[in-house]
Amino acid sequence: MAREVIYLQDVEPRPRYMHTWERFKHREAHWLVEMFAEMVGVFLYVYAGLGPTAALIFGNLTAESGIGSLYTVGFAYAIGIVLAITLCAATSGGHFSPGVTITLSLLRGFPKGKAVRYIIAQILGSYLTCLIVYVQWKDLLVAAEDVLTAKGVYDTLMFTNTGPAGVFALYVSPGTNLHRVLLNEFMTDFMLGLAICGVMDPTNYFIPPMVAPWLIGFTYSAAIWGYAPTAIALNTARDVGGRLMALTIWGKQASGGPYAAIAALTNIPATVLAFTVYDLFLGSGTRSMFLLCFLRNAARRSPV
Repeated sequence: MAREVIYLQDVEPRPRYMHTWERFKHREAHWLVEMFAEMVGVFLYVYAGLGPTAALIFGNLTAESGIGSLYTVGFAYAIGIVLAITLCAATSGGHFSPGVTITLSLLRGFPKGKAVRYIIAQILGSYLTCLIVYVQWKDLLVAAEDVLTAKGVYDTLMFTNTGPAGVFALYVSPGTNLHRVLLNEFMTDFMLGLAICGVMDPTNYFIPPMVAPWLIGFTYSAAIWGYAPTAIALNTARDVGGRLMALTIWGKQASGGPYAAIAALTNIPATVLAFTVYDLFLGSGTRSMFLLCFLRNAARRSPV
């Protein structure tokens, strides 16, 4: 016998205007709501990470200890990713990264038109978040710029990963070998891509749905803790949105040079390769969907 479906509105009365809005949202404006969810998801994870990054850079430049570290940055990004997935993924699917969106479009049949809309929303979310955080931190960032000017190293450090502009746009230290930076970026992106593909596998019963946001978040943190000193981006939206914001505030000198292409693009082929490797060697279409069947059977036995 078919089980009765109970909706939220059946147990929690909704105002009349919400009924009207939800009919319009699901029939006419679903594409806009999905874009909004992607934008908010990127906002949540970028906003969570930028504050500790600003604290770390400001503290280092002004010799104020105890207000930031690489560990707080990593944990903050993890919490931001958990917030993004748990609050927004039910609406949009929870991509929050052009690399993931492009990979799903190439390998999972995600609609290409929707992919373009998602990527625009993701980059816009990052750009607006960087502007908001800049306004919040402006007084302290200007003070940090004054320190660089007073020491005569403004032109040397301002647009590096240790300068105030490095809070928002991603840079490398002067003289860094870009070939090693490329390898660093590709491998961390590949690791993150494997984690994302793994949590999407419904046959992987080691990763129940409630664990997925934390696994992705702390994989992101592990990449930051271990490899951010060399330079990593991990997400095209985070990089491009932040770089556009830096260009808006400081002009062409904030462009990032040749590294900008590495930061913006490397995660895309790395994520595609990670999904391909998982599908070929770690996933299996013949594997039993044990957890899904268990949960389905439990729901059928439940008296509620």
